[in-house]
Amino acid sequence: MRAAASGQTSGDGPFTGRATNLLISLIGGSSALLTTSCTHALELTALLLDLQPGDEVIMPSFTFVSTANAYVVRGAVPVFVDCRPDTLNLDERTVTAAVTARTRAVVVVHYGGVACEMDTITRLAHEHGVPVIEDNAHGLGARYRGRPLGSLGVMATQSFHATKNVQCGEGGALVLNDDRLRERAEIIREKGTDRSRFFRGQVDKYRWMDVGSSYLPSDLLAAGLTAQLESFAEIQRRRHGIWDAYHAGLAEWAAESGVGRPVVPIGSEHAAHLYYLLMPDLEQRQAMLRHLAEHGVQGAFHYQPLHDAPAGRRLGRTAPGGCPVTESVADRLLRLPLYPGLSDAEVEHVLGAVRAFRAGRPVPPAPRGAVGVPA
Repeated sequence: MRAAASGQTSGDGPFTGRATNLLISLIGGSSALLTTSCTHALELTALLLDLQPGDEVIMPSFTFVSTANAYVVRGAVPVFVDCRPDTLNLDERTVTAAVTARTRAVVVVHYGGVACEMDTITRLAHEHGVPVIEDNAHGLGARYRGRPLGSLGVMATQSFHATKNVQCGEGGALVLNDDRLRERAEIIREKGTDRSRFFRGQVDKYRWMDVGSSYLPSDLLAAGLTAQLESFAEIQRRRHGIWDAYHAGLAEWAAESGVGRPVVPIGSEHAAHLYYLLMPDLEQRQAMLRHLAEHGVQGAFHYQPLHDAPAGRRLGRTAPGGCPVTESVADRLLRLPLYPGLSDAEVEHVLGAVRAFRAGRPVPPAPRGAVGVPA
């Protein structure tokens, strides 16, 4: 209401500043710039890398299309590598084989808010002279060996889409962990001008300085994001409570049913962004989705492999060895509802529905009520 009443609804208003400071305090990056989406933040990293047609960017195949599109629009070639079978993150063992003379960056995605094996990945990237970019859309608040996700690469991106832990409908941020990138990033984000320096009184007029586009979110969106970030501790407390209830409540059932659960390695603190099950095969995953729907629970699958998508085959290439784990995981993964508005009773309802599933056996009648997963 204060943002609307102020009359300053365009980008880089007072709430943009407040949200940015709250974000930096959570991540610990040297600076951050709010954007209209995580996709746009990724596009900013591509511009800051000065990618040229034919340059290559290593990334997991098991990710959202934005991770690839941000570099494809600059003419770069995404090089898809497989994911680990435990955390579903980029498999660090695949990086070296994917590197060529055209490699310009390695992009990691912290799936479900569980950290990639960053020490190994950053070491390998350093050996090949390329930066690491973190697509941290899932990982706000998570840590790797005590360090916040988003602070480990040269740059990182955040998502504040409606499905994320904190959100403003549509939004994102570019986190900069190298101060040398700040000035140029600010110019690119402001349509290629030094407008921000003008408003700070550093120049007497602003001019076209570089390539760029309009990546500033409205201060109205930043106001909504500010409120969410101010409630971050409470949001995370509830999300972790639900995640823990699923993990404990399904342990015995999963072991008996041959179903995989999320793995959080020692030294990692996850973000409780999502909770998934890895069913034995595609047929049982689909059967479980139908079973949950009959019990008033909306389950969901997740990413489909980018390397095997029509655009992935046309615009990218697959690293040696292929992506067999990614293909298997994409067929078997099923997400359960996880958002702060779930009541304890609804969590128990989900647990009961999952535990009632037996492959190839009749399922009991569906109880009343419905629990959904945000789209």
